[in-house]
Amino acid sequence: MMLTVEGLSKRFGGFLAVNQVSFEVHEGEILGLIGPNGSGKSTTFNLIAGNLRPTSGSIRLEGTEIGGLPAHAICHQGIARTFQIPRPFRKLSLLENVMLAAYYGGAGGIERAEAQRRAKEALDMVGLASDPSARTSGLGAAALKKLELARALATKPRLLLADEGLGGLDSTEMERAADLLAAIRGRMGITIVWVEHIMGVLMRIVDRVVVLDHGEKIFEGAPAQAAIDPRVTEVYLGKKKA
Repeated sequence: MMLTVEGLSKRFGGFLAVNQVSFEVHEGEILGLIGPNGSGKSTTFNLIAGNLRPTSGSIRLEGTEIGGLPAHAICHQGIARTFQIPRPFRKLSLLENVMLAAYYGGAGGIERAEAQRRAKEALDMVGLASDPSARTSGLGAAALKKLELARALATKPRLLLADEGLGGLDSTEMERAADLLAAIRGRMGITIVWVEHIMGVLMRIVDRVVVLDHGEKIFEGAPAQAAIDPRVTEVYLGKKKA
């Protein structure tokens, strides 16, 4: 078992954003963590990534408790994340952006040459130029998300947390983004948790889904079963009128 989340809760004052959520992530799979806006999926994601501390519950990576560790320590444990809104260093080249992630994202220090090698490998994986002269200026939404993914991959993670990578993309770009995640899993053997509110494209790629609504888990299982589950269809489409 790669990741075990058990009884996870997060309270902001009087608001319970995540309530006793439990699920497991198997090594080598792509798990979709989905739900409508406000369902608690982003909060759950940020609890795993170390951007938030749990109010209660457990998060274990291969049996080791990581709940409550800061984000840099989570990264050093082998969990990398992307961000929904890419924020590259605009004054740096694409290669330098990814080299920084490679250099600081690993648990042990590496030489500049190794950081450069990892950066080039990650950029090649996502289909971006690894030439030192390539800049971030002029990159569209899809390319910026690829850069965000390359930065995560350069840390050599065992588990990748992909945060709503489809936002702002057209239908063709969405399909390509999904295929890229599948290819990364196939070539690098990375376990992936994909947080997304757009169901259609994601359901074609993931092995299983966990569906949240109002901070609680309402479904866990195969994508085909989620698509016909009454509670899942209700939260996405609303109740049918009598």
